[in-house]
Amino acid sequence: MGVSQKKVAVHDLRIGTFVSDLDRPWHETPFPIQGFYIRSQDDIRSLTSYCRWVMVDVAESRDTSEYEATNTPIFARRLGNRDTQEIVQLAPIQVRNPENYPVASTLKKEARQCKRLLADVETSLQRIGSQLRQGVEPDLSAITSIARGMADSVTRNPDAMLWVARLRKHDDHIYRHSLNTAVWALVCGRHFGLERTALQNLALGTLLAHIGKSELPVELLHNESKLDAEQFAQFKTYVNRGVAHLEATALPRPVINVVQFHRERHNGSGFPQGVRGDRIPLLAKIAGLVDYYESLVEARDDQASLTPAQAVAHLYALRNIEFQDDLVERFIQSVGIYPTGTLVQLSDGQRGAVVSHSPVRRLWPKVMVMTDRDHRPLKAAKVVNLASINDGKDPSMMLSISGCLPFGAEGLDPRHYELTSAGSRWSLKRLVG
Repeated sequence: MGVSQKKVAVHDLRIGTFVSDLDRPWHETPFPIQGFYIRSQDDIRSLTSYCRWVMVDVAESRDTSEYEATNTPIFARRLGNRDTQEIVQLAPIQVRNPENYPVASTLKKEARQCKRLLADVETSLQRIGSQLRQGVEPDLSAITSIARGMADSVTRNPDAMLWVARLRKHDDHIYRHSLNTAVWALVCGRHFGLERTALQNLALGTLLAHIGKSELPVELLHNESKLDAEQFAQFKTYVNRGVAHLEATALPRPVINVVQFHRERHNGSGFPQGVRGDRIPLLAKIAGLVDYYESLVEARDDQASLTPAQAVAHLYALRNIEFQDDLVERFIQSVGIYPTGTLVQLSDGQRGAVVSHSPVRRLWPKVMVMTDRDHRPLKAAKVVNLASINDGKDPSMMLSISGCLPFGAEGLDPRHYELTSAGSRWSLKRLVG
């Protein structure tokens, strides 16, 4: 079923409504993303200052109690009631002399580089974990070189690393989490304009953030939301354990800071030190947010996951509580409502995977379409740019995303398709298999 959009006067909006478009250009308003949930009366009052009417996505609108009633306890516990949690406001994050990284490599070319890098990440992290369990000081030279390569790759093309990382299959949860978190962090850091050394430190810190877990009992690592108070207290020691190992190395201080502060929170509710606000280094703030986001969207056998759109709404509700407001906004800007690699269904029934998103129209990314309207697989996938084909159309005629699909839904696996783009055809299976 397609998305149903309708025009609604701002004063008629209700909490839980998904706003998909405005009556004026987004860049003329303070709203940071193209598409967001109305979470409070403050959101509605803010909209009335700028707009007379908005477009709402009926398929995405929902009662906010849906998130509080989710069967994943950690999500509900972390969200809580915004009105009863302390809101901490700071000046916007400023990056001195931000870098501008133009896209300098095609998805096809960069994906080949990423395949080799991500295979090396797995080998290197497994070796480090084994060394720590044996009581041997870990050799970090290989993972340092890999982090440098990952940073360079993301500066050349922010979509390729996300694409390959999300399509690769891994059985080891901690490895998969560390890898995906590093990629999210790099894409966000690139959007901030961090210089290359900072990006490399960010990548290395997020890859190593969970090494302290190698010393914990396996039963503590499956699902932290199900741990009792005593178990959770033991679980939290993984941060200091990891820092202790890295302090004995020659790693740059910013890398160690990422490991040390990635579980701290904006309002002081994190661990292990409970520091808050501007006492958390910027790289650690980014690492903490992407670590949390990955925990929301990652697929696990023992834990339900949120769709990317739901996770975005969840983060938006936590702005200036657990995460600084403009950090949340910039992360959403960097990855989009439907991040690269997300499986989606279009409003006409076609299905595919997002290959990149538009920084101007985040609800209209480029989609690699893999099936026809009746869900029958195509012989070769095709790329559809929703932002281009919807330009100037009446909302009732627009082709849009009707929802997200779980990876592998009904055999929908991007690795089994050839991609036809810009006059060439290439196989994803050769790149990420």
